[in-house]
Amino acid sequence: MSSPDSPLVRVTHARGVTTITLDSPHNRNALSQRLMRELLDALAAAGADDAVRVVVLDHTGPVFCSGADLAETAAAAASGQMPAALLGDVLAAVASCPKPVVAAVRGPARAGGLGLIAAADLAVCDQAATFAFTEVRLGVVPALISATVLPRLSPRDAARYYLTGDVFAGARAAQMGLVSTAVPGDELDAVVKAWCESLVRGAPAALATTKQLLRRRPADTVEAEVAHLSEISLRFFGSPEGREGVAAFREKRDPAWIPPA
Repeated sequence: MSSPDSPLVRVTHARGVTTITLDSPHNRNALSQRLMRELLDALAAAGADDAVRVVVLDHTGPVFCSGADLAETAAAAASGQMPAALLGDVLAAVASCPKPVVAAVRGPARAGGLGLIAAADLAVCDQAATFAFTEVRLGVVPALISATVLPRLSPRDAARYYLTGDVFAGARAAQMGLVSTAVPGDELDAVVKAWCESLVRGAPAALATTKQLLRRRPADTVEAEVAHLSEISLRFFGSPEGREGVAAFREKRDPAWIPPA
């Protein structure tokens, strides 16, 4: 058994990929304040490290994340000091990380854990994993996680599962868009590996700006939108990355940003 001082989030690195592992299986990787602070630190370090090209969010134990640490939340509610803002910081840190974030969901996720999955750019789950927005059954509201979850779901799917709290499985999560794909558990690592191999082939600044592009709100007019997107396109074609990418393509070689094997 790990000691009380053992990290709740563990970090490893390999060929441009940083794996951040939730390692609090004793409480089903619940989002305690300590775990969230450690996760924020790990994300900040990965985002600032030029050697990191991709972030994989993984977990130990059978449960990806059970949501809020209810024991901690009950104590906080009694004192009037709820840690909700910290969860908002975590979701924002995942969504705004300049590196692509891949969630590897090997087991069930509930409530806030679904917000974490939705914040990731790509997510693969074991098709046997289960999911549920359990908040209303606890007398609370899935408010903060809506910032990342609702853009992934159709209004009908959101209403069905937010209001009922019903459990759904991996295939349905993929159909809804909560995860990118659901596969048999023994195929999950291969999917993560293939995605990471593809992602490290992307230029770092181009990936970071493409992430922003995918999440931005369009301008009010078509003219303003075209002007903004044209500026981005022209800027990158003339950038050092753009010039190196075109040169590498013509010379049939890997561009300089791809990590060595």
